[in-house]
Amino acid sequence: MKMAVYSWLMAASLLTFIVYWRDKRAARTGAWRTPEATLLLLGLAGGWPGAWLARHGLRHKTRKQPFRALFWLSVLANLALSWWLWRALA
Repeated sequence: MKMAVYSWLMAASLLTFIVYWRDKRAARTGAWRTPEATLLLLGLAGGWPGAWLARHGLRHKTRKQPFRALFWLSVLANLALSWWLWRALA
């Protein structure tokens, strides 16, 4: 069961990083942008490590409020859920 959770987090992180990368590229070219709600939901669904890497590596969505605050709330929610799952599956 733990391997399934790890696999989910890895896949969600990779997908989230790709979506952030595409949104950054769209921002530079003036193309259609990914809604912030979608970016936040991907992070909340377990993709927050990929979102964190994309935010810092690509310098995307690092200054905009309230996005930053909502991002960190989603990280805290994910960490709390991960802790709970770790204890429940132990």
